[in-house]
This record gives sequence, structure tokens and C-alpha cells, in this order.
Amino acid sequence: MSNLKALAYEMRERTIDIIVEGKTGHIGGDMSVMEILTELYFDQMNISPENRDDPDRDKFVMSKGHSMEAYYAVLAEKGFFPIEEVIEKFSKFGSKYIGHPNNKLPGIEMNSGSLGHGLPVCVGMALAAKMNGQGYRTYTVMGDGELAEGSVWEGAMAASHYKLDNLCAVVDRNRLQISGNTEDVMAHDDLHERFRAFGWHVIDVADGNDISQLKAAFEEAKETKGKPTVLIANTVKGKGSPVMENKAGWHHKVPNQEELAQIRKDLKERKEALLHE
Repeated sequence: MSNLKALAYEMRERTIDIIVEGKTGHIGGDMSVMEILTELYFDQMNISPENRDDPDRDKFVMSKGHSMEAYYAVLAEKGFFPIEEVIEKFSKFGSKYIGHPNNKLPGIEMNSGSLGHGLPVCVGMALAAKMNGQGYRTYTVMGDGELAEGSVWEGAMAASHYKLDNLCAVVDRNRLQISGNTEDVMAHDDLHERFRAFGWHVIDVADGNDISQLKAAFEEAKETKGKPTVLIANTVKGKGSPVMENKAGWHHKVPNQEELAQIRKDLKERKEALLHE
């Protein structure tokens, strides 16, 4: 599917299938992060099943590892493993398709889910590229609730110190986390000024669920020299259906039959509209 906007909704539908069959999943964050993953994997990064062992492949770490169902849908679409197998085996006893990234699976660089680890590890990956004279880029996606972890800011400080312009972080700024509104739990505004104070180039993505805005931001990041870049992607938790959108209760939830029918209808309608743009 050449239309990445529609593809994001196709993969949302598959994400719902994974969650319903597995009877578990972090559905809200799955929906908010989908366009970010879609743009990265299908337009920006040099990564595929064919070059997965190439030392010069681009590196990606899903630091907000609980949004794994969306990540499965993207990796499957990219060809790393069959989506039918994920749907059938997700969260089943003994399955390798677990609820957080598992690097025993092809295409996954590191295990994550303990929040605050992705950025520091990516600092190491990006620094290794500099030291070895390699040209790959390193990307990570963090949740905004995750930024309460101190290790994020240690990583941010080191990335600036080592001038890691081959590192790009994305904050999935959906403003909701498991216990409510992010600003009530641990306020982050102004995130832009915080990252700038740590020496980062900051790009505000007004609509982090808009493929074209994300593309422009990632291209700007590639052109930025002498410092790391962070995208503050303003997304909608539960993006795709009013049943879920901007509702903290959908952080981790399996829809009932009535909710499921409406969600599937909404996703299909939005996908069809995008296919005929």
C-alpha cells in the first residue's frame, strides 16, 4: 500500500486484531504512535528483513515498549514475521510474541518496557557509529509519561555532550498515561525548553498523527549537524476512533463487542477516506 496514511489505519486494524485475540494490550498508546512508526519504517529508516544483520543498518529502539502491539503490526507489514502468527500467538503461554519488545524476534534491537532505558541505549548506539566511522542513524520513541525517568535526562545530557547528530528521539506526546493526565502526574511543559537546555535541536510536530508533518520533521533532523534532535510529536491517545480518543481509561484495555464493532467501523471509514484522497 503506497499510501502511508491509509497504511497506518490498515495496521491499526491489525493491532486491534492482535489485542482482541490476545485479550490484552496497551491500545491507547498503540494508536497514538502508529504514524510515527509508519513514517520511520516505510520512509525514513534503512532497515528491512534483508539487511537486518548489516552493521550499517539504521537502529531503532521502541523505548515505550508497552506499545508493542502496534510495533508488531509494523514489523509484520515490513516482512519480519507473518501477521497471522502474531495474531494467533500473541500473549499466549510460551509464545515469543510477548507484550514488550523481545530481541529474540527478527527486527527488534533490544528488549524494552522498563521505561527510561531506550534513549540511553540509543546514545551508545549512536556514539558507536561515530567512533567506528559508520553512517547509520539511530532512532527511539519515548512516551511523555516516560520522561519522568531520570535516566532519560542522563541520556539527553550525554547525547548533547558527544554531539550525536546521528541520533533522533521522538516523544509520543499524547498527554495521557496509565494514571491520568501526564501534566497532573508529573508535569513536562515546556518540554521544548527542557530539551533545548540539554543542548538538543527541538522540532515541534503540531500533529504527530500526520505523516507529512512527520516526514518534514525527520528530514530536518537529518540535516541538523552538531547536536541530537528530538521531535515533540503532539498525538492523540487512542487515535482512530472517538470510542478511544483522548481517554486515559484506554491506556490498557480490551474493547467489548459493542466498542469493538464501532472501533472497526471508524478505522475502516478513515482508511477508505485516505485511500481515495
